[in-house]
Amino acid sequence: MPKIKTSRAAAKRFKKTGSGKYKFRKSHASHILTKKTTKRKRGFRKDQIIDGSDMKEVRRLLPNG
Repeated sequence: MPKIKTSRAAAKRFKKTGSGKYKFRKSHASHILTKKTTKRKRGFRKDQIIDGSDMKEVRRLLPNG
């Protein structure tokens, strides 16, 4: 049997937490920040947890953790 390959694109975007969930950074936080409100930019700082409905897809992309 061939090895199961990890999606390198997903591996760069998601990290597994200790409890088995996956965290990710929010988008739109890197440039053109002058027109975005302070409140909106503050929301970009924290990592987010993948929603339960997307967990199956992320696990398929990252079979080796």
